[in-house]
Amino acid sequence: MSFVADLRVVLKGRDFRRLFGTRLVSQFSDGIFQFGVAGFAFFSPESQTTALQVAAGLAVLLLPYSILGPFVGVFIDRWSRRQILVVAPLVRGALLLVAAALVAVGVPDPVFYGAALGVLAVNRFFLAALGASLPHVVPQERLMAANAVTPTSGTVMTFVGAGVGFLLREAFGSGDLGVALLLVVSGTVFGLSALIARTMERSLLGPSFDPDRPQAREAVRNVLVGLVDGARHLVSHRRAAATMGAMATHRFMYGMATALGIILYRYYFSGGDSEVALRGISLVVATSGVGYFLAVIITPYATERFTIERWVSIALAAAGVLTAVLVAPFQPWSLPVAGFVLGVAGQSVKICADVTVQRDVEDAYLGRAFSIYDMLFNGMYVLAAALSAGILPSDGKSYAAVVIISAGYLVGALIYRMITPTPRAAASR
Repeated sequence: MSFVADLRVVLKGRDFRRLFGTRLVSQFSDGIFQFGVAGFAFFSPESQTTALQVAAGLAVLLLPYSILGPFVGVFIDRWSRRQILVVAPLVRGALLLVAAALVAVGVPDPVFYGAALGVLAVNRFFLAALGASLPHVVPQERLMAANAVTPTSGTVMTFVGAGVGFLLREAFGSGDLGVALLLVVSGTVFGLSALIARTMERSLLGPSFDPDRPQAREAVRNVLVGLVDGARHLVSHRRAAATMGAMATHRFMYGMATALGIILYRYYFSGGDSEVALRGISLVVATSGVGYFLAVIITPYATERFTIERWVSIALAAAGVLTAVLVAPFQPWSLPVAGFVLGVAGQSVKICADVTVQRDVEDAYLGRAFSIYDMLFNGMYVLAAALSAGILPSDGKSYAAVVIISAGYLVGALIYRMITPTPRAAASR
């Protein structure tokens, strides 16, 4: 298993272990936080969740990553990254305590969402600083291995944190006080990541001094121009653009599937019992996490056997067919299976998109390409949830939504294969 081998190699470095520990603790905390927000927004016994509220909740969780993503590099290339990793958890912890207090006293939902947006905005800076710090703690020859294991391990810890959040909710209760305690635990755990980061030397993670670096205001303006240039560059690299489009297709369909699943469990499967609904959707999240991790293991072997182009098409087509087969009966047992299928398919497509963009896009455009990538990754998910708000009935049972999701995957697979040259055809040019 290449994942285990890569992890064993990079863990030999002391500084990498400290940075890696900072990531794992922070993303574990993030899982608890995200579960707390989801429970409050979608499964509170006191509220009646609608598809519009689902879209709003998902927007709160993801829009900071879409909007702030392209701009955070301007600041993490000017501020001490080690200090960001020390200070950001403390700021986030304080904001979580504020959010917990707001929930405990029963403030209106928009006020809580505003505090949650602040938490996630700080977290965007934190995660970007982690990514930019990685080349400073591993040798160049081990950088690829480090890039392979750190995001995957962090996401797995987010799933684990969500599982712990579920257990804590069972212990604390589902009311506002229980949600508040969950946020306090998340903030406390996140603060521990600052203690780990503080063990690293202040100048270790950069950035290096550059007298020619433009001022921040000019750099922000350059980001906007750079995104346009990056988009033009991507269009001229058909394979990279097509694979990024496949990833965006999955995220859109997955966003619709998420909204559909939440409403189905909240009303159609549970009869309005929020606790039954939460247990059901938690099982879907767990099976999706298993599918995600399985994709990390099988995708390197699958792409070697089938090529990236064929494996992306297989993953999208399989997601389309199996979504229709599994979801259309509208049975509680089938959605966790569908979650597993979409976890495998979606993460397979994402891994292929990561590799294709890194391989085919010129290095000078790589940062801008991945900024566009991040905006699509999160923005398409939120856009799909917003569309779902307009088509889902109150109980979630919608054959139209299933048809859109299934057909969208299949059409995406077809368009991807039409746009992307086969390896043999590409080699002959």
